[in-house]
Order: sequence, then C-alpha cells, then structure tokens
Amino acid sequence: MVSGIFILFEAAATIFFYSRRRGRLPLPPGPPPNFWTGNAHQLSVKERALAGVWPIFSFRVPNRQFIVFSSLEAVTKLLDAHATTYSDRPKVWMIELAKRHLNPFSISYHHPYFKAYRTAFQNSLSARALRKYQSVQTEECRVLLDALHKNPDHFVDHIRRNTGAIILYVTYGWKVTDNDPLVSMLQATFDSTAKINVPGRLVGRRDAIFCPTMSFKRTAIEHGKRMSRVDTLPFNWTKQQIQNGSYTCSFVSEQLLPEDGSTVSAQQEDITMRCSQGIYIGGFDTTVSFTKSFILAMVLYPEVQKLAQAEIDAVVSQDQIPTFEDRDKLPYIEALALELIRWGLVSTNAGAPHHAMREDIYEGYRIPKDAVIIVNLVSISRDKEIYPDPLVFRPERFLGPPKALLWIRAP
Repeated sequence: MVSGIFILFEAAATIFFYSRRRGRLPLPPGPPPNFWTGNAHQLSVKERALAGVWPIFSFRVPNRQFIVFSSLEAVTKLLDAHATTYSDRPKVWMIELAKRHLNPFSISYHHPYFKAYRTAFQNSLSARALRKYQSVQTEECRVLLDALHKNPDHFVDHIRRNTGAIILYVTYGWKVTDNDPLVSMLQATFDSTAKINVPGRLVGRRDAIFCPTMSFKRTAIEHGKRMSRVDTLPFNWTKQQIQNGSYTCSFVSEQLLPEDGSTVSAQQEDITMRCSQGIYIGGFDTTVSFTKSFILAMVLYPEVQKLAQAEIDAVVSQDQIPTFEDRDKLPYIEALALELIRWGLVSTNAGAPHHAMREDIYEGYRIPKDAVIIVNLVSISRDKEIYPDPLVFRPERFLGPPKALLWIRAP
C-alpha cells in the first residue's frame, strides 16, 4: 500500500516538474514585441523576409501568437510526425463574418463535416478517378492553344477561361462558352477573397460581430454574398440537370447519385455543395498562376524551352500534341512542371495556416497551444542546401533520384 502511494506521488511529482519545465521553455526566436501591439508594427515586407533567418520563428499580434516554420526539417518533424496536433485551422474572423468558415480550407478539425469532406474528395478526386476527365482536359488544351495562336496579347484571359472550363466541367459538368459569365464571377470572387485575406488590412475580431456599423464587417458580409451566388448557381444547375436526366458525369453528380441508389440527405447535399467550393477555390487560382509562371519561365529561360521542345519532338510527331499516354516518356517535361511549382511558388494547400491544438516542443522551443502555424514556403523553396542556385529556373534538379518538394512529391 505504502509503496503504491509512493509510486503515485513520484509520478505526480514528475508530471508536475515536467509541466513546469515545459512552461519555462522559451518561444522560438523573433524580434522583441511591443507590450500592447506585439510585433504588428514590424510586419512590413522587409521584416517578413527576416523570417527565413531562423528555421523556426515567432511573432505576436494582439490576441494571437504566430509560429513560422522556415525549414523542411521543421515542417517534416512537426506537421508530418505530429499531424494530430496541427491538423486544425485557426479561426479567421473575417471568414466567420463572411460565413465562409465551413469551406474545406477553413473548417475546424473537430467539425463533423471535416471527415466527410476528406471522404468525398478521396473517392471522387483520386488520381484514378480523375482519369475520366482527361478527354475534356485534352479538348480544352486545344482550345487554349488555338486562342493563344490567334490572340496572344490576351494570354491571361485565355488561361483563365481554360482553367475555369476544366474546373467547372469536372465539378459540375458545366460546359463553358465564350465569354461565360460564370468564369467572370469566379475571377471576381477570387479578387474579393484576396482583399479580405490580406493580413492586418482589416481587423476582424470577435467584437466585430457586435459592431454592425464597422466597414470591415460590411465588406465581409458583401464578400460572403458574392461567394454564395457562385456556390449555388452551378450547384443548383447540376441538380436540375440530374432531375431532367440530362446531366454530365461530374463531382457533384457522383455525390448526389450514390452507386447504391440511396437517397441523399439535405446534410449530404450541403456537404457536396461546400466540397464543390473547395475544388474551384483550390484549383482555379493555383492553376492560373502555374500557367502564367510557365510562360514567364519560357521567356526568361529560352534554353529550357529548347530542351523541352526537343524532348516533345522526339516523342510526339510534329503534327500532334502530347497526350496523357506520353507522360512517362517525357521526364524533362515532368521535371519542368515540378520546378515550376518550386520556382513560381505555386502552392495548393501547404501555405494554409495551421492551428496548434495542444502545446508542443521543437529543438528546445515551446510552441504554445492555440498558436497559428505558418509554413514559410519562400524560405523552404529557396533553401540553398536543398536547391543550389535557388533563384535559377533549372528543371534538371528534378531529374534522377527523387527529390521532395514540401507540397508535392516528385515521382
């Protein structure tokens, strides 16, 4: 009995002193904060560039602590190995005010929709499932090439139209026409989203909910209404096509027409609509950015363009364009695409902030519970130890042994 009490006391003392030790650990390095405003006054572009000096970096603004991971090692050890600690997203009050907190990139890990989203995406958007859309990708590629040939000065408009056409077809079965208003709505929506997400530009906090006259609240509500129109218009159109029996296979039709013939609940319809938001939010702007970066790289590095063209000419006859069946025969083109993602900083979801659900420790530094975690993609993609001459566009770095990008794995 006495020995049992002694063991219990020893365990309690160990836990107590260990917790005290954890509490005394310092935060990661960073500039000294102001007592009232933290480091808000130092968040200019110049000071943000200093975040790459340390592999892990911290700063504070009112009511929130930020931890920045600037090395691949830190990201791998924490976000990968401790995924259950960092799988959540921080609450952004401007998004809350706009009623966009249930979209797949903002939803809390604890919300029941979280797992439903993952299941829906894994079932309908896996590499194998997406093969059924290769024909529309090839068709739209030809449309893009023709438009670039006839009117190269408006290449950005052509790229947006092409990207919108593929995403809307995959998501809703929507066939884009010339000057399609839905593509314009998508672009306007992204422009609006970019404005409300600029850090520090709009002060969206809890007290904003109780201040209806504040301009930033009106801005958020107007943004939410614009997004809602983009969400519901194509989704309701697909539902109508299903009811008429004239639908085209798409993400939405697959979710609303289960293989077992069961009836979809109102909640499942809501989940499907919000998942469809995530497809165009995650795919439209990144794909447009990727394609524009490609054009820039080919202009700046004509020697790379020549090598890429030579590989295509050696595999594909000159009167044809490459197809998906040619992909394995074009290793330089594959490496070029991976280098574009690194060099052009085309991120999908790796740049989205994370939320520390519990306290953690890394290299003797304390990562407090509820801290916002930011992955510094600029620093990682420019790491000279991983990518020599990181500012140079060099596809050859992805030839040979596999090399991992943080947000994409080289095959």
